Amino acid sequence: MSRTTALVTGGSRGIGLGIARVLAKQGVHLAINGMRPESAVAETLDELRALGVDVIYCPGDIGSAESRTAMLDKVRNEFGQLNWLVNNAGVAPKQRLDVLETTEESFEHVVGTNLQGAFFLTQAAARWMLEQKEAQPGFAGGIINISSISATVASINRGEYCIAKAGLSMATQLFATRLGEAGIPVYEIRPGVTRTDMTSGVSEKYDKLIADGLCVTRRWGEPDDIGKVAGALVRGDFPYSTGQVFMVDGGLTIPRL
Repeated sequence: MSRTTALVTGGSRGIGLGIARVLAKQGVHLAINGMRPESAVAETLDELRALGVDVIYCPGDIGSAESRTAMLDKVRNEFGQLNWLVNNAGVAPKQRLDVLETTEESFEHVVGTNLQGAFFLTQAAARWMLEQKEAQPGFAGGIINISSISATVASINRGEYCIAKAGLSMATQLFATRLGEAGIPVYEIRPGVTRTDMTSGVSEKYDKLIADGLCVTRRWGEPDDIGKVAGALVRGDFPYSTGQVFMVDGGLTIPRL
């Protein structure tokens, strides 16, 4: 195939935008998903197009089956193919509550988006990738799940988020196993404390923790840090890896005394 395309969910800001920028610089044509109307992200889309690639916008909530179908249909109609799916879109609990107080409403909202939505978008994209592989054996592509250190690091005031990310980690292994015979890799990138809209409300807390040695690398992670890893995966720099976790956490999860 002469073109490489990628669908990046939640790609209009934060980590998703960091990934989109790196992929665009590599010449990857982009389908950007987000919840905001296209008029609200027009400047961002133009910024990506200025890097020399085609960019379309696929609005919608990945937690909705109808929205997932609509975004893949748009990619099919506009690009005719999908090489890479980057599952980045996610939500935080609207209110951080102790696990003894977590509500079913919050659990369903977070897990329904961060895990269920990503799982079934991956399922649909994987089916399409298998069709493309059958039609053109030289097809190259794969799936990247953006997880979190919360997949293994317990935060008792946002248990639903941790559970969703832990589930996404297992989904990575499941789809990697299923798609391996077709040569379609599935990876997980696990960011640590990263400077985004989602963490803006706790920036003072983490500024202090990082200064006190929370991370081996004593700084915040930036969206570009995750973008560079995604770029290497899409480039094919790890051809004998699949189902693996790439840690981008500044050494936060290294056990230390």
